[in-house]
Amino acid sequence: MLIEKILSCLKEKDMETLKILLLSAEEAEILSLFHELSANEQVIVFRLLAKDLALSVFEELDTDDQQNLLRSFTDAQVIEMVNELAPDDRVRLLDELPASVARKILAALSPEEREMTNLLMGYGVQTAGRIMTPEYIRLPKGLTAAEALAKVKADAAGKETIYNVFITDDKKKLEGAISLRDLLVVEPDDKIENIMKKANVTVTTDTDQEEVARLLKNLDWLAIPVVDSENRLVGIVTIDDALDILEDEATEDILTSGGIFASKEANRSEILIRGNLWSIWKVRLPFLCITILGGMLAAIVLGGFEEILESVVVVAFFIPLIMDMGGSVGTQSSTSFARGVVLGHINLNQFFKHLAKEVGIGLSIGVVAGFASGAIATIWQGDIMLGFAVGVALALTVTLAATLGYLVPFLLMKLNADQAAGAAPIITSVKDISGILIYFAFVSIFLAGLISAAGDYEITSVNVTARGFHFELCLEEQTATVVGREDADAVLPEEITIMGEVFTVVSGGFSDSGLRLYPTQQNSRAVVDMVVYNYV
Repeated sequence: MLIEKILSCLKEKDMETLKILLLSAEEAEILSLFHELSANEQVIVFRLLAKDLALSVFEELDTDDQQNLLRSFTDAQVIEMVNELAPDDRVRLLDELPASVARKILAALSPEEREMTNLLMGYGVQTAGRIMTPEYIRLPKGLTAAEALAKVKADAAGKETIYNVFITDDKKKLEGAISLRDLLVVEPDDKIENIMKKANVTVTTDTDQEEVARLLKNLDWLAIPVVDSENRLVGIVTIDDALDILEDEATEDILTSGGIFASKEANRSEILIRGNLWSIWKVRLPFLCITILGGMLAAIVLGGFEEILESVVVVAFFIPLIMDMGGSVGTQSSTSFARGVVLGHINLNQFFKHLAKEVGIGLSIGVVAGFASGAIATIWQGDIMLGFAVGVALALTVTLAATLGYLVPFLLMKLNADQAAGAAPIITSVKDISGILIYFAFVSIFLAGLISAAGDYEITSVNVTARGFHFELCLEEQTATVVGREDADAVLPEEITIMGEVFTVVSGGFSDSGLRLYPTQQNSRAVVDMVVYNYV
């Protein structure tokens, strides 16, 4: 693939091969490539493009990318590039440049281009006059189709579009419009005023640019005429400019309605994507410090349940499940919230309505996941109370994570903080600490008997099988009392070694060899069976 080859050449600094590849590249491929390049790589690629292709690419770039390229040019190159831009594209770029730089460039333009640029810049910002282009084809009434085609052919060079031709009277008042297609299919002697469409829809120079763009899109036209207060044709707005405006306006309107200012979000995104290492650190590290602090607090909270973990070790098996499910749901919710705000699906003026719905969704997911996990825990460990503890804790943790996924980014937006960098660390920290507390709270409730029983017992003796005999080991006295025989021919040893410990053999009576914890209080019941170790 061409783009992959170009990226490879940039990485290997193979400029000769890169130049050859760029000669065969199309404009669309270059534009697609630019979005994957760093600022320095954009400059390298742009300087290797053929002049005509470079100009076409430059016109289609965002103003941020255009400014980045201009910074790498000499003054003469800047003037040449800006002078070649279409007037409306030139005005769009100059509006984004510092005033002193814009004035310097404007003064250096050719007289004709400067006049057209000053004309457009004289109109109000974000109006049809500001975004229109004066480079269109205008035909006087009275021409035949053949004469009109000849004039279109003669004037086509340098015009923004030739697919729509506008008809005016001798005072430049708009009469109508005709498409190039209609000129080609009618008889050569037909008069254009007889085949043109009346100019029933126009916009004025002070019409809001968003209104113009929506009108153009709804009419499905390639261009719409712009007239002054006396209905004289002064320019046209083309569909490509209209689509750019709709995209920009939609994003800004959506973000602003949610209390987010598009310029600030753009600046933050610019820093995180294209900023230097230090500027990225300043945005991201403070929030990651919150994660470190939250992790330490979670460890301290977990340490507070050390006795439970020692008494019922199986409880620890399900901690990763609680943490991971909460993390996944929290991430899903925060991503859903961010996307909903950007696309306009979430109205932040009705935030609590959306939050309530997300809490309900989180609860439903939590109930299903909790039931499944609780059932698996019960079957696996054979303890229904443990299953209840896991299931209920998981349901509440998932519900909390879903709530945080909406609430945290919303609060960060209201505080004018960077929710893209801050939401995930805060959600993770709060969810981890609260998840541990919820889990062990329900462990303490549902497994209270098990924890209490484990705390009332101490291991005083253990039954083992070794050398053909069953022994009861007294851990305190280091003795092994015979309680049964497994092999009739076995010879009773004087001592046995179990797990590195030497026990003196003592003869004794017989009993069942089920290995259990022996209670220190005889009226308490043993509840934990021990694993049987067989030593030969």
